[in-house]
Amino acid sequence: MSLITIEHLRKEFGNVTPLADVNAHIDEGDVICVIGPSGTGKSTLLRCLNRLEEPTSGSIVVDGENICDPACNIALVRRKMGMVFQSFNLFNNLNVLQNVCAAPKKLLGIPAEQAEREGMALLERVGLADKAKSFPEELSGGQQQRAAIARAIAMRPKILLLDEPTSALDPTMVAEVLAVIRSLANDGMTMMIVTHEMRFARNVSNRVFYMDEGGIYEEGTPAQIFEHPQREKTRRFIRRLKTISLTIDGFDVDYLGTRVRLESFGAAAALSTKALRRVMLVFEELVFQGILPHVREQQAGFPLEVLIEHAEDDGGITLRVSWGGDPYDPLAKSDELSRSIIEHATRTATYQHTDKNEVTVTM
Repeated sequence: MSLITIEHLRKEFGNVTPLADVNAHIDEGDVICVIGPSGTGKSTLLRCLNRLEEPTSGSIVVDGENICDPACNIALVRRKMGMVFQSFNLFNNLNVLQNVCAAPKKLLGIPAEQAEREGMALLERVGLADKAKSFPEELSGGQQQRAAIARAIAMRPKILLLDEPTSALDPTMVAEVLAVIRSLANDGMTMMIVTHEMRFARNVSNRVFYMDEGGIYEEGTPAQIFEHPQREKTRRFIRRLKTISLTIDGFDVDYLGTRVRLESFGAAAALSTKALRRVMLVFEELVFQGILPHVREQQAGFPLEVLIEHAEDDGGITLRVSWGGDPYDPLAKSDELSRSIIEHATRTATYQHTDKNEVTVTM
């Protein structure tokens, strides 16, 4: 049985609908990282799970109870879900140990001595035992976030919800917080984490939700999402792709305009001068010297669709050209000089014909 089941969840804010139709389940022991572009409802989804945001429609069943039911005692259900925010939200008038112990004493009825003993054990776990008597303003951002995590798990939740827990931190403090979260994952804590730390998401989670278009656009294991994404928006997000599309639908090609567009793409993608020259050289030899002469001869094949992608993750550049007409492999049948230039300027070059011709080269 799933710990949390989400069915047809919708959330509207006036004319904006960040969540249109979300369906998902979270099982005990899952560590789910939620990734995606800004504004795609990641934090809204987390806040709906404990009704910090009221869903517009749909159902969220937590440990067998539909929290969207008006009869639900949401205060009791929230005790099963720890929440860690971007901005720590510690009580500035309480020291670190008091922050950790306050809720267990008040809400769970744990005796003060026991709460403090357990609180110190949690602070030891997150590396803050020596800061137990310090106040939040005396801590670094990373230390405050670790204290917030200790406070959340002091309530013995069944699931921990973390909303971009490192986004407010300096880069030097991110690692210490991620190490604590990784430790919790290794101990079997069920967690749902909204994060922009892709390497962390890949290493710590057993499932990844990529959010877009008002829902969970694609989900899978880290290997599936980060190595073999099945959908285009996921692939572009994971590889941080900068793209340009060109359509050539006749022989009257605007060479100067095409060159200007490629130069603008190079600037937007922060390509080096050398890399941009390589792209333009391969483009000219493949399209203008290799494919267009054959299309002209056959009087068939338009339009030529060109897609160029630059991946931020590894700096790779892919150029893909597709066109109609009879099978024709320009990598094998172009003149010797063009073939030699393409071979020396690219890492891989492949041709295939299914319902159309397609050449893909990587640089």
